Amino acid sequence: MNNNALTEYSYSDQGCTRGRNVAGFNTDRVRIELGLGDVVLEKAKRGLRDWQGFSTDWVRLCWPYKKIVTGAVVAILAHHYTLYSLNAARIVYVIDAPKRFGFALGSLMRHVLRGEVSFLVYQEADGKVYYELTSISRPGHWLSWLFYPLTRQLQHRFARDSLHAFLESMLARNSRPPGPAPPAESAS
Repeated sequence: MNNNALTEYSYSDQGCTRGRNVAGFNTDRVRIELGLGDVVLEKAKRGLRDWQGFSTDWVRLCWPYKKIVTGAVVAILAHHYTLYSLNAARIVYVIDAPKRFGFALGSLMRHVLRGEVSFLVYQEADGKVYYELTSISRPGHWLSWLFYPLTRQLQHRFARDSLHAFLESMLARNSRPPGPAPPAESAS
């Protein structure tokens, strides 16, 4: 593998998930309501910083401790059916505002897809808090072209699973009492 595989984007329109459509690419947007109020928003921001959207049973972030900063490279391991795929992406941009937090991952060379996906938590004027994924992509590997319907099915599955994993992490955060964890019991 040459060095460009981890340095160059596999598409030319970085930042496209900020609201631009790209000719020849699929655009998908899904979201889920997380709750209401500033406390929920802060928990959601923490969850996104902890990469909770990748806590699925078939997709794993290889370095879940990685800080979310523009330019950071991450690897995503996906296990579907009997295949594993390891894909590199770079954080294209970060949004850190009082009522919004998020980032976009851009695919690097040799990724099975070309394009970008953004992960965003935000609070609307009515106080409702949402987690939203926006994906602008097309196949980037001959196998993803060959099995295009399956590729799209897996993309939709990841979006759905990411929404549910994030919501579950929020529910777990809400069920924990505030303060430090209780001490572990010792075996006698």
